[in-house]
Amino acid sequence: MQEFKHYPVMAREAVDGLQCEEGKLYIDATLGGGGYSELILQKIGKTGKLISFDVDIAAINASSERLKDYENLTIVNDSYTNIKKYLAENNIKEITGGVVFDLGASVPQLTSKERGFSFLSESKLDMRFNQSASFSAYDVVNDYKEDELVRIFSEYGEERFSKRIAKKIVEVRRTNKIETTKDLVNIIFEATPRIKSKIHPATRVFQAIRIEVNHELDNIKNTLNDVLTLLGNNAILSIVTFHSLEDRIVKQFFKHYSREWVGEQGVFDYNEPLLELINKKPYVASEEEVKVNPPSRSAKLRIAKRINK
Repeated sequence: MQEFKHYPVMAREAVDGLQCEEGKLYIDATLGGGGYSELILQKIGKTGKLISFDVDIAAINASSERLKDYENLTIVNDSYTNIKKYLAENNIKEITGGVVFDLGASVPQLTSKERGFSFLSESKLDMRFNQSASFSAYDVVNDYKEDELVRIFSEYGEERFSKRIAKKIVEVRRTNKIETTKDLVNIIFEATPRIKSKIHPATRVFQAIRIEVNHELDNIKNTLNDVLTLLGNNAILSIVTFHSLEDRIVKQFFKHYSREWVGEQGVFDYNEPLLELINKKPYVASEEEVKVNPPSRSAKLRIAKRINK
């Protein structure tokens, strides 16, 4: 098993955006390797409190060791989708400081030969962030109907050859189940024409399946709505996204709640804006950071403050 090392993208910018104060409660929704959490803990002193969530036990183990000296940290082996539930169960009424999200998958997850995220190595089709979940990439590839495959490849991967790839998958699995990442990559190569591109032909399909397996987009939407109700006045949301689908959700959410919003029937959803945008245009990684960590080139950071509570 490889060592869990994760490069936290725009960590200082994201944590600085929280405007951390001593004595307040903060949430790291996506603990990963602990980079964001450590920076928050350094800023909030002994009187502040941090609760960090992750479903990946490898991330939990690595970060628990890294952050073992911080007594005001609670690490929760659970999805960020359960932030609201966890706080209610622990009689915590309000997030007084803020919440940071790093919505990118970690390098150990994406490159692990056991996890099935990567098209560059052969492994079983898996792609689960939560290894205790029963639903995996194998189920998507082998059980989804052709039109369902087309939908997720188109919507979540923005794959131009979605129909060809879905058709080929269904054709192949009639004879044999598709077991490994290599099997799927070979099918994608057979189904798509050779075109010049910097992107590997399997990139978008693998992204789409990963999103479907982990319900990533629905999770983001639902959790943002939950967290908004929990934020105290002037508490901050700091969110790093890594592809256009995630960024669009965050952008629309921030836009919706940062002004008076009129619904379809002309009825106000609320009387006053609930968020104040800290940055109207997303921050992006510096040239220096991109050189050190090339995947950071796609990252965008959006920050907003809870108001009128």
